[in-house]
Amino acid sequence: MSHPQAGPLAEGLQALGLDLGEASQRQLLSYLDLLGKWNKVYNLTAVREPAEMLTQHLLDSLAVIHPLHRHTQGRAIRLLDVGSGGGLPGVVIAICSPEVQVDCVDTVGKKAAFIQQAAGALGLPNLRGLHARVESLTDGYDVIASRAFASLADFTAWSREALAEQGVWMAMKGKHPDDEIAALPPEVRVFHVEQLTVPGLLAERCLVWLRPAAPAV
Repeated sequence: MSHPQAGPLAEGLQALGLDLGEASQRQLLSYLDLLGKWNKVYNLTAVREPAEMLTQHLLDSLAVIHPLHRHTQGRAIRLLDVGSGGGLPGVVIAICSPEVQVDCVDTVGKKAAFIQQAAGALGLPNLRGLHARVESLTDGYDVIASRAFASLADFTAWSREALAEQGVWMAMKGKHPDDEIAALPPEVRVFHVEQLTVPGLLAERCLVWLRPAAPAV
């Protein structure tokens, strides 16, 4: 692959322990190009340099693939990416996990339109952009994900009606969000927090897994 970011992407994947085929790597690089192109017009992300976009967006999102696959065990599931913006991590998950149906929801129409464009351009039948408020969704998703979207309390409250019966929330955060966890209502509980190491990124990252608390008997 002659793409200028092909080498850094391959190195990042190796550091993350992800064995992605060449076709998937090409899709990730094409997505990076698409994001850069649309960003000039639609301001999808504040990060504009391709090398920074690779680290801060692609590799940052790729860091959740192992934890997600550990949770799904290869099952075909439905995942909702809330406040997806330019499709992070939703588009990356769709590329790396063809068995996962990914819906990216955003209240900004042009961002949902970009996801639809990306799904067509990248050949991803398992990806869909939704222009809606997450509170209006009631579809029953197995995993509801977010990346720097809102506080854990707001994220889980707004998306509760969209969560399947045995579903879980997966929130990408920076530092361990002790205050946000303490502010959660009793009907939501954290069952796992794991540190993420993003190649080339010095900032802290963690993944917070939550589920509705079992009703009192």
